[in-house]
Amino acid sequence: MLKRDFFSETIDQLHKDLLYLVFYFQGEPYLNPDFLDMVKYASAKKIYTATSTNAHFLNDANAKRTIESGLDRLIISIDGTTQESYEKYRVGGQLEKVLAGARNIVKWKRELKSRTPFVVFQFLVVKHNEHQVGDVKKLATEIGVDDVWFKTAQVYDFQNDPNDLIPLDEKYSRYKKTAGGNVFKGKLSNHCWRLWHDPVITWDGLVAPCCFDKDAQHRMGDLKEKSFKEIWKNGEYTKFRTQILKGRKNIDICANCSEGTKVWSND
Repeated sequence: MLKRDFFSETIDQLHKDLLYLVFYFQGEPYLNPDFLDMVKYASAKKIYTATSTNAHFLNDANAKRTIESGLDRLIISIDGTTQESYEKYRVGGQLEKVLAGARNIVKWKRELKSRTPFVVFQFLVVKHNEHQVGDVKKLATEIGVDDVWFKTAQVYDFQNDPNDLIPLDEKYSRYKKTAGGNVFKGKLSNHCWRLWHDPVITWDGLVAPCCFDKDAQHRMGDLKEKSFKEIWKNGEYTKFRTQILKGRKNIDICANCSEGTKVWSND
C-alpha cells in the first residue's frame, strides 16, 4: 500500500512539472486510509487530481472528506443498472453500494457548495449490459452526477472472446467481427504519446511506461534507488521509446492497447 511519506517525497520531486495526477492503477484507492490526505497534499500543490472508484467505500464521512480534499474528478464505475448485470463483471460487487456512494458525493458537493469533483458515471459496455445504456443515463440524471462516459472494453483473447464480452453493437467495441474471428480496430501506428507524457508509479516506487503495463513488467526504474529525473532520461526509457517507434506490434503490452482506436463512445 502506498505510504504517505513516500508519496509526499515523490510529489515534492515532481510538482513543478506535474499537471495532472491520476490516483488509480489496478486497485481501489479508497482502501488506502491515507488516500484523501494524499489528494489534499497534491491539490495544495496546484496539481489537477483524478481518481476512479467502485464507490463501495463512499460512506457519508468519506464522501464529505472527498469534497474537502480538493479532488478535481471522480470517476465512479457503474457497469450495470441491475444487480444481475452489474455483478457479471463486478464479481462480488453490490450495485446498491455504488448508488449510495454516488448519492453521498452529490449530497456533500451541494451542501459544501463545491464545484469539484466533477462526478462521472463510467459505464463499461459489454454484451450483457449494452441494452442498459439508456437506463444508466436516466439513473445519472436522477442522482445528479455531472456526466456519463461509455467505455469500450479491452478483451485479451478478442479473437475468440471466450467470456462473451464483445457487444453486438460495434460502436461500443474495440473489435470488428469477421468470418475469421474478431479483429482489433486499431491501426497500431508506431508512436504513442504515453511514453513521453503518462508514466505510472506503482505503490512501491517502480516506474512503468504506462497503465497498460498492468503488472509493471517493463520496469524503467525504481524511485527508491534513483530520482524520477534520472529514471526519465535513463537507458531503459530510451530503449523502450525506440522500440515503440520501430515496431509497436512487437511489444506485448502494446499489441492490444487502445491507443489508435476509439475508447469512448459519445452516445
